[in-house]
Amino acid sequence: MSDFFVYGFIVLFTIVGWQTRNLTLSGSISAVFVGIVVYTAFHINGLMLLGAFFLSSSLWSKFKKDAKSSVDTILAKTSVRDWQQVIANGGPAVIFAFLFIFTQQEIWTYTFAATLAGANSDTWASEIGPLSNRKPVSIRSLKRVPKGTSGAVSLLGMMAGLVGSFFIAMLFGWLQGVEAYIVISIAIAGFLGNLVDTMIGATIQVEYTCSVCHKHTEAREHCKKATMKSKGLIGVNNEIVNFLSSFAAGIVCLLIINYV
Repeated sequence: MSDFFVYGFIVLFTIVGWQTRNLTLSGSISAVFVGIVVYTAFHINGLMLLGAFFLSSSLWSKFKKDAKSSVDTILAKTSVRDWQQVIANGGPAVIFAFLFIFTQQEIWTYTFAATLAGANSDTWASEIGPLSNRKPVSIRSLKRVPKGTSGAVSLLGMMAGLVGSFFIAMLFGWLQGVEAYIVISIAIAGFLGNLVDTMIGATIQVEYTCSVCHKHTEAREHCKKATMKSKGLIGVNNEIVNFLSSFAAGIVCLLIINYV
């Protein structure tokens, strides 16, 4: 398969994502960049792993969307990914892809997979968790809070996150033919990255309060009015948290494989 054909497929794939409203135009352009870097580093296997993350995440975001409508009032973003969301989830993968390109050391292949396992774990937890019959529990207050609240967990969401991480790790193991301990290391690192997301969400991720309905939200505007900051640090939004947690998954994988 020629590189020219693959690059064309990447562009076509992202155009389809744009036309089906899974990506905005900026998200589509960013996805082309991520796809080209990943393919340059890891060839078709890396692209398949990236595609598995994107497709599975997109499917879960559409699944029972009406039942998750209450979560949309809390989140500042929709299921249509813009460039910030693409870079938040794919940026860490690009960093490790560049490290592999420049060093050709196999460890960066594993950390690349771990970043996608972490992103997939977080996305599956975020999309499936709200379908739980019970409200999640905030790890900061240990009280039940509205679905979609940053730093809150549910049993269903945790299980979904674990399965999501193992899904990417096992697919990587099948594609690369690596030993079982590598697959397990990637899966554990991805799930721990998801937990990092939860910890940051509960502590320093910015949160606002609507001055009209008094709901907590990640959006700067709610009920057509500007919201007031009630928690966290300005600038530490959901995209920053996703980037840090996925990158953390890669670092955890590096530590597990090298030192455990």
